[in-house]
Amino acid sequence: MLAWAAYTGAFCLLLLLWSCKRWLRAGLRASVEEVEAGYQFIYKPSALANYLVRRCTTFHGFGRALWIWKTFPTLQTLVGLLGPVDKGVQFVREYLQMSDEGLVALDWAVQPGQPQRRRRASSYSTVPILLVIPNSFGKITRNTSKMCLLALTHGYQAVIFNRRSHNGCPLSTVKLQQFGDPNDLREVIQYIRHCQPSSRLFAAGEGTGSGLLLSYLGECGSSSYIAAACCISPVFRMQDWYEGGCPWLWKEILLLYQKMQLSRYISALGQTINTDRLLGSRTLKELEEVVFCQSKALNSLTWDSYWERNDPLRDIDEVAVPVLCICSQDDPVRGGPQTTVPFELFETNPHFFLLLTRHGGHCGFIKEDLSSTIWSHSVLLDFFKSTVDFFAVEERLKSLSKRKGTISISGNRTAHSGVPCRREQSCPHNIHEIYNWQRSYTR
Repeated sequence: MLAWAAYTGAFCLLLLLWSCKRWLRAGLRASVEEVEAGYQFIYKPSALANYLVRRCTTFHGFGRALWIWKTFPTLQTLVGLLGPVDKGVQFVREYLQMSDEGLVALDWAVQPGQPQRRRRASSYSTVPILLVIPNSFGKITRNTSKMCLLALTHGYQAVIFNRRSHNGCPLSTVKLQQFGDPNDLREVIQYIRHCQPSSRLFAAGEGTGSGLLLSYLGECGSSSYIAAACCISPVFRMQDWYEGGCPWLWKEILLLYQKMQLSRYISALGQTINTDRLLGSRTLKELEEVVFCQSKALNSLTWDSYWERNDPLRDIDEVAVPVLCICSQDDPVRGGPQTTVPFELFETNPHFFLLLTRHGGHCGFIKEDLSSTIWSHSVLLDFFKSTVDFFAVEERLKSLSKRKGTISISGNRTAHSGVPCRREQSCPHNIHEIYNWQRSYTR
């Protein structure tokens, strides 16, 4: 632990010095535009998009961030990723066994003073649920805990999904979860829906954890059972990121953390992977390749075939729910938006919305001070509420239209020229029961 603390302190100092160097090189340039911290909302024009522009007032609320957060995105990122967990929220753990006997963990958020027992909510509960998917390295960050706390105060149930071996979850099999493999997440969502079938389910991904969320939404399509989703600082092109897109300082921090976590299971993992090469990996790409592509099994994958299966955007055209992505232009982990953000996705796909800010770092978005609400968390809850309100209005309009059609037919009116009304096709997926997707919101 002392060595880990020393390494962390050294890396933090290097990152701070690196940020200072970039800031001094850029010079002290203050302007009204920088003070206001502008943003861009990129989307394909639609009825839902127009509604979000009018209703989501939090989109332009990041201008109150202090100058220090705007000037040092690396410092803002460090506070969010390495800062202490918020003491205003605690977690009750529940283990869930997968179909192959592997274990994942669900951490249900509770406020201090609530009964510390395993979460067993009533099946008749209609309280909405926020499923949080942390980064792919298993680190529960300060921002993750603050997201859960804000969700609790807004009437949500908040639960964190911990992958196999992550965040203290035991590794009961020698199988680790590949980056974009949604099978475990699918079973978790089925379990949550079994326990509370009447509750709306929302999902939020943080950092590289957004890749798993996008993979799940793409594979499941309209049967994902997710009402709406949000990705905070997602890394869209993960293969490029592993192959050299991650800045070297962050690469060293993440590589060291990953090795420390995997070293706990080095004896068990030795059955399937070369542990010497794992511990000797010098890059994130080498480590990922050793764990998932160079196993001792006969069906090992090549690096390219691995990403054909795990690319977060491989099935992106199948996503059938509204997804908001919150990104910053100064993200020190993802890199510049010109080459790392797929703008064409948001300009052509009506399900995806991009909120691109001038400042914010990686999963930072700190406003006035460290104790205040994280701006991105307020935005995602506002986005969820506005989406629900929009479809509620759509549902009322459709019900009114049906009633008018029934009156017209019973009154022997000839408005439809004698053509019988077509029966709408029923969809077996529950998402159509929550929101009426047949009524196009992309008009």
